[in-house]
Amino acid sequence: MNQIEFYKAKLSYETDSWDLYESLERGDDVVVIDARSSEAFELEHIPSAVNFPHREMNPESVSKLNQSSVYISYCDGIGCNASTKGALKLAEFGFKVKELLGGLDWWRRDGYTTKGKNGQSRKQSVCGC
Repeated sequence: MNQIEFYKAKLSYETDSWDLYESLERGDDVVVIDARSSEAFELEHIPSAVNFPHREMNPESVSKLNQSSVYISYCDGIGCNASTKGALKLAEFGFKVKELLGGLDWWRRDGYTTKGKNGQSRKQSVCGC
């Protein structure tokens, strides 16, 4: 694999906060999956995210998901791998999936609003990644 192929492949498996926000604003067929526990989700999460803990993903629980959507898996951030575990499981079940770089932590750092008990309103990011 050459460098160009490597970076194209990398972008097909990862996304950042800016690109996710833009996808949601455009109304792209993306579903944001919070792969953490329901307790963590209740405290704070990305608006429009669906809580689907990676530990609960199995053939029966994913059977109602739309195969044509792109699923964006996230967790707390760089020190957590629930997003990777969730992305892997969804991919194993045949779904198109990407992992959100930096998770909820970088979503907040980039200035986006969060929901939940500890949710915070923020100004839109000016990152422009």
